[in-house]
Amino acid sequence: MGTITYTQVQELVKQLPPTKLPQAYDMLAELAEKEADTLSPQLAFMELPLSERRQIMAQQAEQIAAHYEQTADEREEWQPYAL
Repeated sequence: MGTITYTQVQELVKQLPPTKLPQAYDMLAELAEKEADTLSPQLAFMELPLSERRQIMAQQAEQIAAHYEQTADEREEWQPYAL
């Protein structure tokens, strides 16, 4: 299914009989609430205080540096022309 627009949803809701509107509203409200409660990892990271983000990034930099040191020989095998 392609991208759905607000207009398409509105048009669909207009086709519902009034007796179905409460059910449709409840379903949409539940979806909106679930979406609000579930932040993407990137958004959750951006909401952290700057000092905490810096600390996490420093730890990740240390981990990746250690990984590159540990796998240097392996990389040289498949990157013979690396500088």
